[in-house]
Amino acid sequence: MNSQAFIPANINALKCELAGEVLRSSGTLRVRATGWSMLPTVWPGDTLVIERIQQPGAVSEGDIAMFSNGRRFVAHRVVAKGNGSGASMVQTQGDAVPHPDSPITRGDLLGKVAFILRNGTCITPRKTLGFSERALAALFRRSEIVARLAVGVRRMRPSSKVQASQVQV
Repeated sequence: MNSQAFIPANINALKCELAGEVLRSSGTLRVRATGWSMLPTVWPGDTLVIERIQQPGAVSEGDIAMFSNGRRFVAHRVVAKGNGSGASMVQTQGDAVPHPDSPITRGDLLGKVAFILRNGTCITPRKTLGFSERALAALFRRSEIVARLAVGVRRMRPSSKVQASQVQV
């Protein structure tokens, strides 16, 4: 019998479920960022330190919130909060993404980014981007080629690696 038969078909969903359980039980989780949607705030390879949201109202506009879209974790900035269909809704959007995500309920939020670990440095994410960061985000939203180039150049730079226990999703 092939050993591949025992590997779940959707390993990412399993990882998300396990990491979500760790976050709910321990209160914190470290996750390695793999996507580009939050450039220039979060770069691929950064480690996000996620803190569990104790109450649904604990997240505010400008926070970087983490939720699961069913297949993987998403960490995007909260751009609006409101009520819709009797439930408290949250609107998120990646800094380098031209359109907002589908609204989610506050109950779907798993946590928010407390710190970003990058090259041995602990960064507290700001709720608003500075002028140069807004300009870069706008450039990345308009051109995937520029985003790919920026990520490639950043990977070529020498850096010290952060050794942290983390879940890669």
